[in-house]
Amino acid sequence: MKKSASCSRFLTWFTVLLLSALAAGCGGGGGEGRDPILGSPSIAATRPTVTFTAPANLATAVATNSNVTATFSRAMNPATLVSPATTFTLTGPGGAPVAGTVTYAAVGNTAIFNPTVDLAGNTQYIATITTAAADTAGNTLASNFAWTFVTGAAPDVVAPLISLTAPADTATGVEINRKITATFNEAMDPATISGTSFTLTGPGGAPVAGTVTYAAAGATVTFTPASNLANNTTYTATVANTVTDLAGNALAAGPVPNPWTFTTAAAPDTTAPRINFTNPVNLATNVSVVTKAINATFSEPMDPATISTATFTLTGPGVTPVTGTVSYDPLNNVATFAPLADLAFSTQYTATVTGATDLAGNALVSGLVPNPWTFTTAAAPVIVSPINLRTAEPYGIFGGSAGMTNMGTLTVIDGAGALTADIGTTATATSSITGFHDSNGDIYTETLANIGNVTGTIKTCAVSTTGPTSAGVNAANCAAAPQARLDAQTAYQVLEAMAPVGASPAPGGNLAGLTLLPGVYKAPAGSFAIQGGDLTLDAAGDANATWVFQMATSLTVGGPGAAFPQSIILANGAQAKNVFWQVGSAATINAGGGGTMVGTIISQAGVTFSTAGNVAIVTLNGRALSLGASVTVVNTVINVPAP
Repeated sequence: MKKSASCSRFLTWFTVLLLSALAAGCGGGGGEGRDPILGSPSIAATRPTVTFTAPANLATAVATNSNVTATFSRAMNPATLVSPATTFTLTGPGGAPVAGTVTYAAVGNTAIFNPTVDLAGNTQYIATITTAAADTAGNTLASNFAWTFVTGAAPDVVAPLISLTAPADTATGVEINRKITATFNEAMDPATISGTSFTLTGPGGAPVAGTVTYAAAGATVTFTPASNLANNTTYTATVANTVTDLAGNALAAGPVPNPWTFTTAAAPDTTAPRINFTNPVNLATNVSVVTKAINATFSEPMDPATISTATFTLTGPGVTPVTGTVSYDPLNNVATFAPLADLAFSTQYTATVTGATDLAGNALVSGLVPNPWTFTTAAAPVIVSPINLRTAEPYGIFGGSAGMTNMGTLTVIDGAGALTADIGTTATATSSITGFHDSNGDIYTETLANIGNVTGTIKTCAVSTTGPTSAGVNAANCAAAPQARLDAQTAYQVLEAMAPVGASPAPGGNLAGLTLLPGVYKAPAGSFAIQGGDLTLDAAGDANATWVFQMATSLTVGGPGAAFPQSIILANGAQAKNVFWQVGSAATINAGGGGTMVGTIISQAGVTFSTAGNVAIVTLNGRALSLGASVTVVNTVINVPAP
């Protein structure tokens, strides 16, 4: 053994000298003269990266008795992680340092921070690895790596289990050159995993020589035999119950057998793995910048130890590396790159998997799915200034100077949740309001066929036919109505003056079947319609996303024909309170009944919902505010959004 080791050292030094001589003869010492192949930086010259953390970045409900770990892309120098004590730190609220000790488990290239006492419950912590951390060649991290997590209320007292073994128990025809793996249902303490805690035996219990590694990215322990297994032979693999999770709970028996047996075939595995699917797909566009799952799905089980930030990378723009962590799902053969921060808007990124191998050591090869593959993120959201309705905000209907009419018994004007909603008009004649009653007991010309429930107040200078206001005008309500109209007029003018801008292409006159991102959209010929399909408004995850639709003339929703109601669909966080329709003349909403309209409609010449005699309810999640002509509703439910 000593002679072999000496020979190995001689060959290593001879190889280094030979490569040094070749490099010196390929263009000198400057970067400009470097040969594009021989001059490429070696693996030892590149910097290590943090490839996986437990808890994960932004994790919640973390057990208070859990250790904190960081797994690296290569073997690290333990001395640089343990000392100085500022290399791997954990801080709590206000940056208060958490006392603890740091150890290093070479079996998984993992540093472990063990707090002296359990962490506080329901508390945010920040873990940091500084650039003092270096690999065995002395290369340090390129920059500090920090991640956050929030604890839960209790410690972890649940024992870990084995969730998957490969080969499976009693499997036959197992390739003689494959590795043996066991996957756990949670992150394990790599310091408890060794050659004595994961063993393989052959006939008669004879131990099989090999090495044991742990891949934190997939919570998987791997036994690599020193040589090919024997043909047509039964083996037994065992994971000892001395292995523990990060809270110190020992492995327990579960539904997956442990120990487990398998029988080999007569030949090795020589089939190379391929990538079958990627997410996002190659050349995908409009990808969310907050994506946390860039995936590659393989054609067969992979060696988890070869899935890391060293082999699964993301760059963009250009060759700029993206910082993130990599995990592997052995059950579905899926590797995931999770960016540590949001991606940039309107940027092309390139994902690449190289150097990954299957459990028999076969290297990944090209297949039908491109590798590398590229995708482009969505454009920055259009920021539309908030629209302040002021005192007009609580109104579900405002009938301008003409009034309001309800036909049918199913009409309800309500607010979101526990809120109520008002209706109002500056008209002064009792006859200008028909078919409504409010929560104060005021009734305006209701019949058995025309009953409209206003959960708030009817604000007007007109006296009611029955109720408190029938004896005289309510001064407060009379003053509120003109102010609401003035505020609605001001909002109309603000909407009308906005410059068109949008993340989606400018639409035509018919919005049916479209999906529009936030923006200000102007009707090209003066009017908008939604006929022949629904309109989808996509907030792309932005709860403040706002849409403004500008019309010099009319708005028509529904059709073609009275029998085809249309709706507006809110997607990915879009809210009704952030949708506005500035209508230069009149708006007609689902004349045939049915359908769901969304947003605040402010029109110059009235709004009409459905047609007399229709019983199918029209829904408006928003407001119908007319500055001039009346608002007419037929069996209409209006839900006024909360501010």
